[in-house]
Amino acid sequence: MKPGTILRCTSTEKDDYFAGTCMLLAEVNEDGVMGYLLNKRYPRYFNELVEFSDSPPFPLFEGGPMEHEKLFFIHRHPELIDNGTLLRDNIYYGGNFKQAVAGLNAGKLNEAGLKMFIGYCGWDAGQIEEEIAAGDWEIANSSTIF
Repeated sequence: MKPGTILRCTSTEKDDYFAGTCMLLAEVNEDGVMGYLLNKRYPRYFNELVEFSDSPPFPLFEGGPMEHEKLFFIHRHPELIDNGTLLRDNIYYGGNFKQAVAGLNAGKLNEAGLKMFIGYCGWDAGQIEEEIAAGDWEIANSSTIF
């Protein structure tokens, strides 16, 4: 497993939190894996968060069940957002959040190049590999990220 890998959940259980989702792995190390669900819309928009009420409406995604009090993001604009980590195919993870918000507010960033998440997914070392081996997840050949 490496950062930038996309996994597809194989569960068809209606009550499974991950059913029908695709996840982008952002961090992979000896402690485990961290990623974001790419296709699970959050019911609120960015400007509905009190701190960002002056920002334009911008969709948020349910990144995962952990740390819902934090925002995370991926983007395609290293020229506008410093310190992002390249994951794959001109897709960067994180970086200077203030620059991301400024770019969004100025109309320089949109849904084609910025995706924001509330929360994230996390697994301990070896756990996601066990779930893949059990057939709960599969490596996706391709998936739309934006």
